[in-house]
Amino acid sequence: MDVYEAVRSRRAVRGFTDQPVSREVLERVLSAAAWSPSGSNLQPWNTYVVTGAPLAELKKLAVERVAAGDPWDEREYEMYPPGMKSPYRERRAAFGRERYASLGIAREDWEARQRAAIANWDCFGAPAALFCYIDRDLGPAQWADTGMYLQTVMLLLRAEALHSCPQMAWSQVRKTVAQVLSPPDGLILFCGMSIGHEDPTVGYTRTGRAPLDETVKFIDGFGSRSSETGY
Repeated sequence: MDVYEAVRSRRAVRGFTDQPVSREVLERVLSAAAWSPSGSNLQPWNTYVVTGAPLAELKKLAVERVAAGDPWDEREYEMYPPGMKSPYRERRAAFGRERYASLGIAREDWEARQRAAIANWDCFGAPAALFCYIDRDLGPAQWADTGMYLQTVMLLLRAEALHSCPQMAWSQVRKTVAQVLSPPDGLILFCGMSIGHEDPTVGYTRTGRAPLDETVKFIDGFGSRSSETGY
């Protein structure tokens, strides 16, 4: 698959078939993703891949916990800043409207919204999941490196005709995840990622993107750059 096509076709899929994903494919993807950039080659990501019976157990525990109304685990990092300012506030609100409209769920239908949210902890039916941890002693630059790694993983999955859905929601039930994965105490769960083959029967509305001139500024010196610069 062309890199541009991989980027354009990557999206957060929220409906998967139960068609298995082979360990060979997952190892190929993660071996290549290891070449993702990181400052001073720290490679700060700590990845757990879960399939089969362990994933089924984790899904069951998480769904039961959320369905019972148990409180979320205390956050170990801030998912969104309080009092989010423009334009981020509007973009987040637009995503929520589009997401629930695609499911036919009204804004005031809290129960339906909760049922839709619970699908997170079933990995939207996916047969494989990845959980990414980072050492709690590392800083913002290493979190950025981890994000680049996860993007690389998702693009490589597209090259394998697979889809994914990154899910920070798993950090809200991190203790349940730890029951199955038993990570060292020094790690923070950043996110989970559902992985599998898209279920074409599940409808969706793809969220848009801001126009280029809203997020990118060209300081254009291309026409006057000297050939002596070496570029």
